[in-house]
Amino acid sequence: MPPRPGHHLHIAPSASVASAVAALYVDECDRDLPGVLIPRPEAHLVVRFGPSTRGGLDAHAIGGRQKVHRKLIRRGQRTVRARLHLSSHEAVLGVPAAAIAGGTVALGELWGDAAARRLLDRLSDARSTAEAAAILENAIAERLSLANGRSARSRFALDAAERLTSANVNAVAVDVGVSARHLRRVFRETVGVSPKAFAKLVRFHRALHAALEDEHTHWAGIAADAGYYDQAHLIAEFRAFTGMTPQGFLGELRAAPLIG
Repeated sequence: MPPRPGHHLHIAPSASVASAVAALYVDECDRDLPGVLIPRPEAHLVVRFGPSTRGGLDAHAIGGRQKVHRKLIRRGQRTVRARLHLSSHEAVLGVPAAAIAGGTVALGELWGDAAARRLLDRLSDARSTAEAAAILENAIAERLSLANGRSARSRFALDAAERLTSANVNAVAVDVGVSARHLRRVFRETVGVSPKAFAKLVRFHRALHAALEDEHTHWAGIAADAGYYDQAHLIAEFRAFTGMTPQGFLGELRAAPLIG
């Protein structure tokens, strides 16, 4: 896969936030580009500097999504993104994942105006995107210190999510000792999507990762390895998530930077 346009860097989360942050990225765009947000259940905290923001700086949360989101990234925009672990949404954001699923919410609406303003004031003094990433990590660490650890509901949802990668909803419900109805209700509230939708997203990411790693993509083999019934099943779910064929979506990713 060719390098993405502009400057893109993946930073390993520090130990202070590793329990809450799955991945940390900084991006600097050197020309107007189409961006692609891949569907995933995890929420993101996003800080943006540049022409797309009011006053040159903003911060918001992006909820989990079940469809590809496409947008134009303006030349000169710099972005810091923290993708949260499924189990840390409520501790970091202050609301269950379901409250922002599929949406974009200004950080002030989640943390309160005073806390959001403190973060923005610190970020306004950042001399680089790497320094801004460290400031965002410190803010997340502060949020974690105020939380009382993972709630029982979050631990339950995380356990169920791990099991759903290889079993269906009814089987997982039996394994964890609850009804399928209870599992669906708690999982949707905590993770932001239904167990069935989560399993589909996991399957989609398995197939997409395999395809990006394979220069000579063999979709039938990828479909079998990722857990699809057959290649037609894979194609149908890719169309549902991306609006495109698998091969067409791979082409789009090779031409456009990822924004999440």
